[in-house]
Amino acid sequence: MPNTELTTTPLALETEAEAAIALPKSVVQSGYKLRYAEREAAMQRRPKGVSRKALARSNGDWLAIELAKLVLDDKSKLVVAKYEAILDANGVLHAKYSRTSPGWQGRLRMSTRLALQRVVAEDGELVLPDGATLAAPKAWCAKHAN
Repeated sequence: MPNTELTTTPLALETEAEAAIALPKSVVQSGYKLRYAEREAAMQRRPKGVSRKALARSNGDWLAIELAKLVLDDKSKLVVAKYEAILDANGVLHAKYSRTSPGWQGRLRMSTRLALQRVVAEDGELVLPDGATLAAPKAWCAKHAN
């Protein structure tokens, strides 16, 4: 009787996600990295303009997706000037994250993202550097407003 089991080859993203999960010096716990990668792999429909790589390293909520569209380059790397412009437009302070200390970019992204989340949830919109706004979903605001 022939073997009917399917064998699969890991996608490049899966291999990359596994490598990222194993990084010992990240402030993001491996469990969270694993959940992010699993959530991305299970997505039925992925948002346009956001790479699988970016989705696999974020929590995938509304704000994460909008920020990915706005502040990541074509290689899914953070463009700090664009991100800081969004922080400024929303009144989120970020000057204390010294660019000279190791890990400054991670602290900038993670700490200010939480502050930005609170501001956007309370205001109901994300203000862009040009003054335009993106309305935040009501359910997302209700979940994150405190």
